[in-house]
Amino acid sequence: MSEKDSEKPLLRQLLEASSVGIQLVLSTFAGFAIGYFLDKFLKTFPWLTIVFFLFGIVAGFYDLVRVARKQNGTGKKSN
Repeated sequence: MSEKDSEKPLLRQLLEASSVGIQLVLSTFAGFAIGYFLDKFLKTFPWLTIVFFLFGIVAGFYDLVRVARKQNGTGKKSN
């Protein structure tokens, strides 16, 4: 087996781990944007902005935990 083949899983793991920060920021921003535009449309500012902002943060941290479990090999598969 060549050296390049043995590094491929490590490289894939590093790419997945490095994308977590971007996903955390994007999910938070997406939640904020959805809430903001719904607030503008429904004239309920700031309530939906706050709720969807929190949903975005929760979704980002959920993904962070999912990737961390996958990296540690403790991810559980559901049937």
